[in-house]
Order: sequence, then structure tokens, then C-alpha cells
Amino acid sequence: MKTIFVQGPVPGLRLLFIIILSAALVVADARFDKLSTVRNTLGTGLAPVYWLGNAPQQLSDWFSGLFVSTEDLQQENEDLKARLLILERRALKYAALASENAELRRLMNSSRVLDDRTILGEVVGISPDPYSHEIIINKGSSDGLIEGQAVLDAHGLMGQVVQTSQVTSRVILVSDSSHAVPVELVRNGLRAILLGTGNPDTLELVHVPDTADIREGDLLVSSGLGGRFPRGYPVAEVARITKEPGEPFVSIEARPKAELNQSRLILVVFQPEVPKADLNDSEGGSGTGVGPAAGDSTSPEGES
Repeated sequence: MKTIFVQGPVPGLRLLFIIILSAALVVADARFDKLSTVRNTLGTGLAPVYWLGNAPQQLSDWFSGLFVSTEDLQQENEDLKARLLILERRALKYAALASENAELRRLMNSSRVLDDRTILGEVVGISPDPYSHEIIINKGSSDGLIEGQAVLDAHGLMGQVVQTSQVTSRVILVSDSSHAVPVELVRNGLRAILLGTGNPDTLELVHVPDTADIREGDLLVSSGLGGRFPRGYPVAEVARITKEPGEPFVSIEARPKAELNQSRLILVVFQPEVPKADLNDSEGGSGTGVGPAAGDSTSPEGES
């Protein structure tokens, strides 16, 4: 019986064919993205294999869970509660930092539009007297603060400095019943006096005739009269107007623009200093009896 042997492909040719095919597949996938569909299909088909490979571990965990003692569960529960409290505290801290960052951004934007020099401060205390609306800030005479300086937050005028120490200052808020601010309407320039009512959400606009052109929603800004507050700072917004028949003046309630009970970061305003030369020229020209002009025999006061 004659045996016939059939010779297969040469091993070297088979290896060369595999190398060429692999290179072609690599180029087609990397350069032309032609095999993404095939790759996704293969991944879907291999999903059961992954599940079967992980099944022993899942089964072991399931059996282990059947024999966990009550003490271990209670301990794990306590640990999770403690961790939850820690995470909640961190979340509150991050929320406070985010709020402070936003407030700092608003303050920086506010300080850019001011013509006067400002210094950033922080509220560190409030007055315990319920009838006195005052706060304590962490800036004092060592920072150059003096009595009468305007204090504002990112939204509007809060009040003024009434007492300074070396490192802190006491600020009376515009809502205090003893506080008054000369204001004017932005829309038409009408001037009036804005009084505190003892309520941090309500101010009272006084001495406004019933014929005055004033509307709800009008913005009130500091007028600069009296020299205490610089002109142009937002103070309040007209909230309600009440006209009584036969009364010469109208009753007007306004809502403060500043967040008096919420703002923690504040700005203290330094008014620009007037050069002494300009001050002397102004005094000498006006002849008001202040400075050198008071003793000048040629002034009207000297003649009298």
C-alpha cells in the first residue's frame, strides 16, 4: 500500500501572512477608525465572560454576608454615621468657603467702581442690645480708621464708624433708630432724609411733600450733603408709598440695599484728602472766618 504525504503551507509564509494582516488591522483602526464597530461587538459578546469571571468573588461575598454578626453590623453602622458627619461638616465648610469667595468677588467688583480708597474688613461681633443696631469689625485706628467713615457691603451702604480702638471699630447701621442718611433719588435728584426705624428690613423717608415725583422701586443713593457720607452710594429702594388725605407729607418706606443681617465682609471707605494748599486757597477766597482769612483786616469780618 502506497502512502501519499501532502505538504502544508510553509511556516514562514504563514507567519508573514499574520504579520501583514496584523499591520493592516492596526493601520485601519488607528488611521481610519474602521474597526470601532467590531471592537464594540466583541466587547458586548465578552460581557458574559467578565460576569462569569467575577461570579466566584460575588458569590463569596454573598456567603460572607450571611454570617455577619449583629455586633459587626452595629459597628459598621456607627462608623458610617461618623463618616457621614465628617463629610457633612466638610460640605458645610466648603459651602461657606464658596459663599465667602463669591462675596469677595462681589466686593472686589464693588471696590473697582468706587472713586474713594477702601479697606476690606470682617464683622466679628454684634451689639447685644436689641434696640441698638451696631456691629464690630476687625479694623481699627491702627488701620487708619476714624469716626464717621462710611461702611458698605457688596450691595450698598451699611452704616458708619462711630468708635474706634486699636484693632476694632464699632459701626452703627443705617437701620438704627438714631441714624439718618441724606439721600437723593437717582431718577430725578429729589433730596430727602432717610431714617432708621429699628427694623433691619425697613427704613423711613421723611419730609417728602405729597406732590413729589417719587415711585415704588426708585433707587436712593447718598447725596453727600453734610460731608459724612460720600455721594453716590446705594442706600435703599422705595418699597411702599402711603398718602393720607390732607397731610402735607407722604409716608414712604424703603428697603435697605445692603444685607445688614447677613453680610460678613465689608468695605470701609476713605474719602480723598484735600491738599492743604487747595484748602487755604478756598478758605482765603471765601472769607468765611476760618484759617488765615479770619484775621485778615481786609476781609468783611475784619471790616465789621
